[in-house]
Amino acid sequence: MTRLVACLVLLVATLALAPGPADAAPGPWAVKAEKRLNALRCDAGRGDGRIDAHTRSAVVRFQSRVGLRQTGHLDDRTRRHLYAEDAPRCDRRPVPRHSGQGRRIVISQHQNWVWLVGASGRVLAEGGMVDNPRVLHRGTHATGSYCGRGGRIRLNQAVSGTLWLDDFVRFAPCGIGFHRIPRWKSNGRQMHADWILGTDLATSHGCIRLSRGLAHQVWAFTTRRTQVRVV
Repeated sequence: MTRLVACLVLLVATLALAPGPADAAPGPWAVKAEKRLNALRCDAGRGDGRIDAHTRSAVVRFQSRVGLRQTGHLDDRTRRHLYAEDAPRCDRRPVPRHSGQGRRIVISQHQNWVWLVGASGRVLAEGGMVDNPRVLHRGTHATGSYCGRGGRIRLNQAVSGTLWLDDFVRFAPCGIGFHRIPRWKSNGRQMHADWILGTDLATSHGCIRLSRGLAHQVWAFTTRRTQVRVV
């Protein structure tokens, strides 16, 4: 009994990465699922039939897109949604309701997603993110300088001094901002892959980590004070 409880605890702790009963072994079904996920722009990787962390990140993105529990498992309910004729793309999402009006940036901590919304309400750019809900809380913020620290820093440094935070745009006291996935100063490499974005497989120290491309777009979008809504 004790061994069973220990196994269940381990399963819960590694839910997004450990194989489940519906997808425990690779096979033709796995290749089919990966191809479908890639067709829906969920980024499942190479489509080689291996249900690895990259594939599971795509499943999480799809589950968040259709409002399912984000387990990373291709269970029956997830597969029904995945193969439905009207299955939505992962990379295009409606802006959450009650996220304000007009020109703004919207952050969904539940979906791990960011939208840049123009004055007309049209989405100008969007994409996955990594954040830390224990540090950044829901509410209304705005880009700018806080605590006497610069609001926009093209090449910022982490407190540790070992990482670059490209295109840093501050929007909450005192150190929280948007930036590209941190890069190691020693070799210029990102500390994690882009396919982690849009999932909860990693957490930041409080900032919003973005792809290189979306970080550039946020930088260009925030040349003037910009409202940021966290929902």
